[in-house]
Amino acid sequence: MRPIGGRIGRLAVPLRVLAQRFALLLLVGASIALMITAKGEHWAVERVRTAVMDVVAPVLDVIARPAQALNNATEQVSQLAFVYRENERLREENDRLRAWQSTARRLETENAAFRALLRARPEPGVTYVSGRVIGDSGGPWVRTLALNAGESDGVRKGSAVVTGDGLVGRVVESGDRSSRILLLTDLNSRVPVVVESSRYRAILEGDNTDTLKLSFVIPADEIRVGDRIVTSGSGGLFPAGLPIGDVTAIKDGTALVTPLVRFDRLEYVRVLRFDFPGMEADNPRGGR
Repeated sequence: MRPIGGRIGRLAVPLRVLAQRFALLLLVGASIALMITAKGEHWAVERVRTAVMDVVAPVLDVIARPAQALNNATEQVSQLAFVYRENERLREENDRLRAWQSTARRLETENAAFRALLRARPEPGVTYVSGRVIGDSGGPWVRTLALNAGESDGVRKGSAVVTGDGLVGRVVESGDRSSRILLLTDLNSRVPVVVESSRYRAILEGDNTDTLKLSFVIPADEIRVGDRIVTSGSGGLFPAGLPIGDVTAIKDGTALVTPLVRFDRLEYVRVLRFDFPGMEADNPRGGR
């Protein structure tokens, strides 16, 4: 006769398997029901979710505070490091400016001593009149601009026209309330200049292109790419030292200069009022 325990054991195995199968089905069904209920935004699910969030929110807030404090501390350390680096940079810049200031004062003193020694006459002061470009008369044969300032504003024929970047050209016609500017790039433009570093004199010519040409340079072999070209002041129309452009190429022995001014972006310019000694006597309008 078989023992009763063995029979019970053999019967328990199918029951356990059957229970596991039903449990799996129940879990799948419950998951589907929860998904459908959540999708439908059932009021009960919403209340449960809200209640859970009410309970979890304070806990999350407490947990997040250390992380937020750490982030704040890290940001403050970064800001302190930036302030330290900026302070060091400003100190270095201040030292350089002090050195330049000392050099400028020394040169000013030397210049005053040399002027006193040579009894040199100081150059006249330069004032200016600002105006807005109101027209572009540029074309294949002429490059000029119209300005909304004229003789009533102090603009006169021959005056230099500049921007913050450098020389633009000169006034060739001046009415009572408007004037016309001949650009440096025009074929008829001629400006006496010097090479800033070597002080060699030359004539800067336009050719209706975006580049300028140096001519009558003595000695021509000493011009190098990168040399800065400025006005020489010869002739008395332009003040000396107005920046014009840089030598960017040398072709067939001719130095090509790229202007500093962007002529296609001109909006406001300044007309210099430069009274060179002897010019007032030749001006029939008495300085206008």
